[in-house]
Amino acid sequence: MGTKPTKIALLLSAVFSVASVNAVAIESVVTSPSSSAISMDETIVVIGRNAAKPLNIAANVNVIDAADIQMSGATNLTDLLRGQSGIQVSDNNSGTVFSMRGFSASQAANNTLILVDGRRLNNIDISAPSIESIPINLVERIEILSGSAGVLYGDQAVGGVINIITKAPTETGGGLQVSGGSFDTYEAKGDISGAINDAWRYFLAASYNESDNYRDNNDNETSSILGRLQYQTDIEDFFVEVNHFDNDRQAPGALTLAQYEADPRQVVSFSEGEFSHEITTALRSGYQYQLNKIWALGADLTYSDTSTSSLLFGGAGRIERDLLSFSPKATANYHLEHGDLNFVAGIDVSKGEADFDTLYTQRNNEQTQKSAYVQASVPITPTLSYVVGGRYSEVTDDLYDQLLYPNRIEIDNDAHALELGLNYRPSSENRFYVRANDNFRFAKVDEQAYTPLDVKGLNPQTGRSYEAGWDFTTTTQTLKINAYQLELEDEIVYEGGRTDGPYGGGANVNADESRRFGVSTAYDVQLSNDWLLGASYDYIDAEFTQGENDGKALSWVAKHSGKAFVSYDFADNWQAFVEGVYTGERYMEGDNSNTGDKLDSYVLTNLALNYTYSGWNGSLRVDNLLDEDYVGTGYYSAYGSGYYSGTGRSIRLTAGYRF
Repeated sequence: MGTKPTKIALLLSAVFSVASVNAVAIESVVTSPSSSAISMDETIVVIGRNAAKPLNIAANVNVIDAADIQMSGATNLTDLLRGQSGIQVSDNNSGTVFSMRGFSASQAANNTLILVDGRRLNNIDISAPSIESIPINLVERIEILSGSAGVLYGDQAVGGVINIITKAPTETGGGLQVSGGSFDTYEAKGDISGAINDAWRYFLAASYNESDNYRDNNDNETSSILGRLQYQTDIEDFFVEVNHFDNDRQAPGALTLAQYEADPRQVVSFSEGEFSHEITTALRSGYQYQLNKIWALGADLTYSDTSTSSLLFGGAGRIERDLLSFSPKATANYHLEHGDLNFVAGIDVSKGEADFDTLYTQRNNEQTQKSAYVQASVPITPTLSYVVGGRYSEVTDDLYDQLLYPNRIEIDNDAHALELGLNYRPSSENRFYVRANDNFRFAKVDEQAYTPLDVKGLNPQTGRSYEAGWDFTTTTQTLKINAYQLELEDEIVYEGGRTDGPYGGGANVNADESRRFGVSTAYDVQLSNDWLLGASYDYIDAEFTQGENDGKALSWVAKHSGKAFVSYDFADNWQAFVEGVYTGERYMEGDNSNTGDKLDSYVLTNLALNYTYSGWNGSLRVDNLLDEDYVGTGYYSAYGSGYYSGTGRSIRLTAGYRF
């Protein structure tokens, strides 16, 4: 059904036949310091699982660097990512998911891949990744790849990839930061790093947050601890780290429309006292060895264990999840006559298990994935290069469900992805690119066990993305224009209106074909040393192209969204930042037939006042300055839709010191 491994071998041979003609030596690639705009020499790792320059790759990549984070005054990753070009946010008052390129709230966590230093944060089941586990003070930069990355990352890299790069222990020092604000919010964060000797270094970080939050019965108490030990020489790089995350949060439940309009902060009566308590421990180790001036070998080994206890929908429950993954790879950098050839090949192997013990569900699933991939960026002329690659993946689900599969069942699937792109740089300021990239995602462990009664497992969701773009970058301004079309088959969705599900209601299905067409634009300009302005606009036309909903808009996808901001340094140590984030009207989540009313559009206005002096820093951040009422997440039902209100005006004062 998919591309066989022999085809990948042929692809690898073809790449080398082009590359081996003029290979001479490698030029070392070092990550350059961050700046407020993307430097033409800055290197990233989100595209290619190897170092590369954003202007030398055939893809739409944006970087949020340390200066951008400080300028925004944002106190968490959700507020930082909200309104970034092409990202729409859904918040059910218990956690956020990020949608890229036109996916609904329930699909976003499964079609947007979120990485932390290359480690998958997405869960093995449909629950949203816990982005709250990454305190913003630990973030060095965020690399955002808009578009499919099926070759490089395989499963779930459909709409895009968000790679969160944390600070590495490269310097001796530390910092402490405290903040407080609306809804009785208090937070403390600290980190310290140093050298043990010339090769060994350490890094320790911790954070604690508690808040009543905007909704009633929505209190949270969240903490995290990170420890990292690193060994680095000219030819070797080894690290081991452990991260512990504890998030205890009350769940206020969904409101009816009448309840939302009367008081968006209230708790639903039957949800009083309900909660979800997640504890995750993740261990990760990596090693890279520079064989010679051209080749390097590396591998990552990751294990995570999550336990979630809850009281939801009137019943107590517990979910246990664990995931073990191993990813060896080989990278090379050949210096050819017309430029550098970058090559990466590797294997991804993972085995995860999820065990559900809730009021309505007794289920266990062991899922094993195996993949092999290869990709190369090859120069043709000094201004023209192409990228080519392929991946083949297999997945096995060993599944038990008390209702559908009481005697267990084994479900096998496979998928493949191919990629071809062309990158043209006629000058140092201009870049043009075109790209075609396959994508796929396998059903999550709990999706496979909640299908129509006559369906024995879901097919993999497959698709292809086509895009073209132009980047114009100088020392004072950046312009990005990108157009794309994403076509999907067997899209995995939940249909709440069905009557043939496991309990006589909704079920997960392979839906009709769908298409997403979009245009993304962004422009930043440094008017002077003190003034920085920027704006972005995204258009998405997402609709079904087959079946009973042919021509209907996909739910929870705003056709129009955008952002505008201005930053002004009005004194040596003071900076003001204002932004407006626009989300257009859209149908409620699950309203695939477009029978209900659309939710109103809204604008969130955010303000930050920042101060820095020597090692001291302070910030006053006001989110939703105008106290706009809006729906954070909404779920459609013919019997009564559910509304989760967005957060009202929120003020946060932060102070910190770095030494």
